[in-house]
Amino acid sequence: MSLFQIDAGKGWRGGQRQSLLLCRLLLQQNFSCYLVAQPRSPLALKAQEEGIPVIPLRMRGEADFWAAARLALILKRRQCQLIHYHDAHAVMLGALASRMAQVPLRVLTRRVDFALNENPLSRWKYQKNIDAFIAVSTGVREVLVKGGIDPQKIYVVPDGIDFTPYEENKEKGALRRELNFTSADYVVGIVAHLADHKGHKYLIEAVRLLKEKLPQVRLIVVGEGPLKLELSRQVKDFHLEDVVFFLGFREDIPRILASLDLFVLSSHMEGLGSSLLEAMASRLPVVATQVGGIPDVVIHQETGLLVPPKNPAALAEAILEMYNHREKAQKMGQRGYEVVHEKFSAEAMAGRVINVYQNLFKAKKMEMSIRHGSRKN
Repeated sequence: MSLFQIDAGKGWRGGQRQSLLLCRLLLQQNFSCYLVAQPRSPLALKAQEEGIPVIPLRMRGEADFWAAARLALILKRRQCQLIHYHDAHAVMLGALASRMAQVPLRVLTRRVDFALNENPLSRWKYQKNIDAFIAVSTGVREVLVKGGIDPQKIYVVPDGIDFTPYEENKEKGALRRELNFTSADYVVGIVAHLADHKGHKYLIEAVRLLKEKLPQVRLIVVGEGPLKLELSRQVKDFHLEDVVFFLGFREDIPRILASLDLFVLSSHMEGLGSSLLEAMASRLPVVATQVGGIPDVVIHQETGLLVPPKNPAALAEAILEMYNHREKAQKMGQRGYEVVHEKFSAEAMAGRVINVYQNLFKAKKMEMSIRHGSRKN
């Protein structure tokens, strides 16, 4: 008997990090676990490097019936008892495959606070093919309930973080040297997909507002996405080329965070914001918007400052407050470090997910036989 994790993501973002972490910890606890991922994707390659059993499957979209049929054969052969979807794109394909293979238990992790579609296909996917929903925050849980999901099917399991890269990182000023910043520069950073809901344009507008009051402010933007050209034009229009720096996709996030004075997340929609956890693990004070699951992570005036979404003036004011009260900001960073260690460890996340699995097996009156020594691939 076995457990399958499915992640259809082609990039390397917060969701893929969580999928990898969960697979790693499930295997450490002797679960028979397989990861289905896009061939040659960063997730597949990283998982293979760690020795995680990976089943490469090209998933071209929700209606990829060939991929669903192939997956169904694999599920049958491996005697899959539970299938866990890690993104919405995997649900339709997985629903078809799990029905063909008669997989008894199906779980979906919902990481975004977007409203569910109300069309018949969406209702069929989410209401007829999922036995349990894992919401990464209370905000996501509320969205699911509003979308018609039975509250008793929803479990809140926040993201977890592997603290090791942040504890081991010693390159405190490497990025500053790389970008020729001075010790007087106040370096603010955001790590996020360059998409509309992340609110980069409001943060760039905030930096424009700050330029006169805080000429030493510098903004580091880490990530790729569809808005790259639009945001680059905005920076040029505001004459901020010497203030805002786009670094693109980077693997060395702990090294980048170690060079920042402040981390900002400017989203106007956000499931949880795993980049916030990484910033807090780096002892950084944070400024973030009061949306979605962010208030589950950031405690206003204790681990950071919360501001209204889509409000450049409020962002600018909060950044300036952090600059003017550096000792207070440092204490917030330390308190954030303590909170993230108390509540958001990878081990705690995996333990909560395993509890969800156990509850499902108990409800179905099934023996949980996915935990054994065999990991034959």
